[in-house]
Amino acid sequence: MIATYAAVLAVCGASLAIGQAALALSGARRWSWLSAAVGFALVCAVCWATVRVPGHGVVSALAVLALAGAAVLYLRGRVEGGGEALRIGAPVAFGALLVASLPFAVEGHFGILGTGFNPDMSQHLLATDRLAEGHGSQLLRQGYPLGPHAVVVALNRGLGIGLVQGFSGLTIAVAILAPLTALAAFTERPPWQRIAAALVVGLPYLVASYFAQGAFKETIQALLVLAFVLALRESGRSWRDLPLRFLPAALIAAGSIYTYSFPTLIWLAPIVLGWLALRRKLPLRPLLLALAVFAIGALPELGRMIDFKQFETFDPSGPGLGNLFGQISPLTALGIWPSGDFRVAPGDGAAPAFAFYLGAAFAAALLALGIRRAWRGNESAVLAGLASVVAVYIAARLGGTPYTAAKALEISAPLLTLTILLQERAPSAGGTTGPVAGAIIYLLAASACTLLALANAPVGPTTYSPALTGLRPLLAADATLVLAPHKLLAEEQGRAYIAWELRGDRVCIAPEGATDGALPAGIRYVLTTGPPANPPFARLAFRRQAGPYVVWERRNVRGGPSPCPLIAVRQARQGP
Repeated sequence: MIATYAAVLAVCGASLAIGQAALALSGARRWSWLSAAVGFALVCAVCWATVRVPGHGVVSALAVLALAGAAVLYLRGRVEGGGEALRIGAPVAFGALLVASLPFAVEGHFGILGTGFNPDMSQHLLATDRLAEGHGSQLLRQGYPLGPHAVVVALNRGLGIGLVQGFSGLTIAVAILAPLTALAAFTERPPWQRIAAALVVGLPYLVASYFAQGAFKETIQALLVLAFVLALRESGRSWRDLPLRFLPAALIAAGSIYTYSFPTLIWLAPIVLGWLALRRKLPLRPLLLALAVFAIGALPELGRMIDFKQFETFDPSGPGLGNLFGQISPLTALGIWPSGDFRVAPGDGAAPAFAFYLGAAFAAALLALGIRRAWRGNESAVLAGLASVVAVYIAARLGGTPYTAAKALEISAPLLTLTILLQERAPSAGGTTGPVAGAIIYLLAASACTLLALANAPVGPTTYSPALTGLRPLLAADATLVLAPHKLLAEEQGRAYIAWELRGDRVCIAPEGATDGALPAGIRYVLTTGPPANPPFARLAFRRQAGPYVVWERRNVRGGPSPCPLIAVRQARQGP
């Protein structure tokens, strides 16, 4: 727990300091909560730029520490409204921390988020472990964006935080930075409205559902797309007279390249084009300057972006479902979906089907009103953002796979929620903005659905070792029995995790001491944990120690065919 929350504090603190300094350099003199996203984007870019130099994550940690320290010194006397920002931001940050901690509280321990829903985190842990050791990996060779992984390496090497705790801390930090970023849209609201709206916009149901899967890339991308839209919105408001008013948006866009590679342009480019089309004047010089900053920031990743276009996710004939059961309803993005698992069809869970459609119809009506308010209020950035995310989802639904369409839907959720809750006029002297009953009902219903998704999140093992994946070549030719600790299987979703780590092999998984003393026929290898001791069965010979795992080999395997199933990639990804 301490390591996880230390990682949260480090990521959030560095992001806010560095981001606000970048805004101050752009000419902004008042505190802006867009600093959360700007700083996070810069932290990812800096860590990736330094993680592969000699020293690896130590250099990254020192670089971020130096930037954060310089940012604090630079900001002294240069930022107004810090006290007011703290009074509003502290409850949002604390509330988001409590909400994001719900999965761990329900499970009773910290560990790998999402194991059981989506064991892909083991791939990210393996790539991060290799990156920390200065070695290559499959994700590295494929051009996969590894900016967040580099942040975890910096936490590991600089602060001694384990990889599992580093990823958990990073994921929680994003869940805090997103509501803080959303605060930038509600500066003219009464405090309670501002806090509630920011939490729901930053953590809508579908984003919370991806958080529950440990899908940190998608939650990061949802944060950065939301922040990009709000940065464009702010450029026409409190920053409209600044020559560098588009610099924050450019920094967010450049940083998102290091977290989501070239697909981020699929969202950001249409947002810019739509926003320009809705504006009466074209601020050419500031735009060209921002474009130059983005190009310079993204240029070092160009070669890897080209490599990444061959990644399997972009293959229409590839893993079309992933861990899904079918196409995800677009109504889930509206925020009212009373199910702990967004993949389940209406009526298949505890709530009746009409509850899903009633909530979605209510949210859709509020969305229509929100679009009308945004149009009347000249919210060009919000409208352009909304049109972009909807268009990307439609394109993914028609021309992509259910897996990619679901990701596009998740990234659209914060902007849909923002449009529902955004109003075009400031509060009156009485502290209200007219009829708010619908917004209050929506806030309560959407918050309940978010909490339901988080409470359903599985939490897996508390530690990770790449040794299990490294044993796959040895075990591939014969069947293997894995004898795992009972706690790992019963409390930490360890069965799905082990199956994913040993995918492609014939594997039986059982708790230690569960067998009757006789080794099943057809099994050649037995895996146990801990130091080598007496073999768990007679006629087994010690073969290899790999990290915490011990491999025992059975000579002259006889008997019938192995009872162990072939753990195919799709079977392991989708779970039992």
